[in-house]
Amino acid sequence: MDDFDNYLVEQQKNPKFKKEYDALEPDYQMISSLIAARAEKKLTQQDLSKITGIAQADLSKIENGNANPTLKTLKKIAEGLGKRLQISFV
Repeated sequence: MDDFDNYLVEQQKNPKFKKEYDALEPDYQMISSLIAARAEKKLTQQDLSKITGIAQADLSKIENGNANPTLKTLKKIAEGLGKRLQISFV
């Protein structure tokens, strides 16, 4: 484990921190999935922008966690990546 992983493990012992961290998990999962799918297709944000019609700056904001994309936007991104958007409640 690196220093950050050790720090994170330690911080998660704090109930307030853990609650906030867990609340952000779906956001991070979506971001991670998007970046992985784009990398798998060997596409840049600019490439994906051309395919989807979504501005590259907006794709960057989504990948950086600085935007709250709509389902319509996520569907458009999934289609542009040749994927199907799947959302589930667990």
